[in-house]
Amino acid sequence: METTPPRDEVVANSTISSSIGHLRGLLEVTRLLRGGHRLSSVLDATARTVCDSLGFATVVISLYRPAWDDFEVTAVHGRQEARDVLMGAVRGWKDWTPLLDQRFIRRGAYFIAHDEFDWAEIESASFVPQMEPSDDPDAWHPEDALIVPLGHPDGELVGMMSVDEPRSGRKPTDAELDVLVAVASHAALAVEGAREATRAARHREALEQLLRVSSRLIESRSIDSILQSVCEAIRGALRFQKVSIDLPDPDNGRFLARAAAGWELTDAALNGSSSLADIQPLLDRHFEVEGCFLIPGDVARARVRGGHTTYSSVSNGRGPHAWNHHWLLVPLYDRAGDVMGVIWADDPEDRLVPSRERLQALRLFANQATTALDSRAQFEEMRFLADHDPLTRLANRRAFMGRLELETSRARRYGTSFALVVCDLDGFKFVNDRYGHPAGDEALERVADVLRDVVRSSDGAYRLGGDEFGLILVEAGSREADDVVARVGDALASSADERLTGLSASFGVAVCPEQGATPGTLFNAADQAMYASKRAGGLDFAT
Repeated sequence: METTPPRDEVVANSTISSSIGHLRGLLEVTRLLRGGHRLSSVLDATARTVCDSLGFATVVISLYRPAWDDFEVTAVHGRQEARDVLMGAVRGWKDWTPLLDQRFIRRGAYFIAHDEFDWAEIESASFVPQMEPSDDPDAWHPEDALIVPLGHPDGELVGMMSVDEPRSGRKPTDAELDVLVAVASHAALAVEGAREATRAARHREALEQLLRVSSRLIESRSIDSILQSVCEAIRGALRFQKVSIDLPDPDNGRFLARAAAGWELTDAALNGSSSLADIQPLLDRHFEVEGCFLIPGDVARARVRGGHTTYSSVSNGRGPHAWNHHWLLVPLYDRAGDVMGVIWADDPEDRLVPSRERLQALRLFANQATTALDSRAQFEEMRFLADHDPLTRLANRRAFMGRLELETSRARRYGTSFALVVCDLDGFKFVNDRYGHPAGDEALERVADVLRDVVRSSDGAYRLGGDEFGLILVEAGSREADDVVARVGDALASSADERLTGLSASFGVAVCPEQGATPGTLFNAADQAMYASKRAGGLDFAT
């Protein structure tokens, strides 16, 4: 014979069953926290768990969007009608603030009774389940609402979870609210964990891109190729849709784009012709973060000189964390600490102002570009010094002998002529002894400048060693050579530098083929002519 259990036992069993369901819900969300799942999977599973384990017919999760400063419904579990109405709906603070009033708070959740709020105040989409209201004051009403914030332990609001239609048909007890709030806390951690996993994956990608760019420094000597790799790496790893690297034009100092990703190099946005002086006001320590300079758009435009206009961002958001026409530039410094280029980054894919970690990575990529430029500069300098004098920057004796061989060979083959001029400074030891070797170096640089200015682009000026110089004047005879010597003497004599007083120069001229048809004979002829000039007193530099 079957007996009916006592009422107290039935209630106790029901309570135990409910508690087990609540515990199962907590364990399931905790499992999600440790699982490293994708964010969409975490949200769907959390909503399903709250429905199944905590006994609600519909659960809606809205995530906070920092780029827009609002909340978007990203998961709906339960009634299909609710999903059709709410999925993807966006609700701003204007709609949420009245619901999060202190008068509605209960044990960390917000319970809004149907007769305590006018839902007509809410402009965004809402869902009211089809159910008959009950006269029981403890019964759930179709227009009741229960909202649980998804709060991170650091105080950041991750999102909102709204639950509806408890299967018990009754308003939640304090114990049920405690479980719901606990589940929401775990769900917030799971959401943040999924986001952190995404950030970590992007950080790993950035490091991998950085390593690839580093390898290019060894593999390639093409500076444009390396800079292009840096632009593409920044775009791919740091998610800036527009990136360019600008270097100054050696002729006018105006910045020109040498590499770009997301832009074409011919794009008008890259050709604003800014100089370092124009953008210097942007390099204010007030705007510096991790070696990058992040400036609000209106402030940047007001600071840039000459009314310069540049590209206007299209991937903007709104709210305190959003990118909103900001300017982000990263200076490239040479060894002396001077700016030798600029990286511009714009249109962040997530429409957010970049974090410190992201800016640190951007600075690392900028350092790679700096290394590439410095390596290239050193390579060019080494190649330059193979044929040039390091002090005067004139071509050296090695280059002189090669050019002399070339011109004498050409003269023999085509029956042309050219003039060779050799020059030796007289009294140079006096300058060194009286004013010091730095003054002597300056005197040599002064002579080199004069020689560069006087000769034509087709001619050549050389420092042969010590205080001896040479000129090769193509298609010139003795008259043209004498004119050049006179112009050199006049230019040196016009100097107001007292350290050149007492300094003179002796010149020797020889014309090929009249005075010599081979490099050796021609040079000897010019050398003999120079010594004859020296014995005659040379040309005085004194004014």
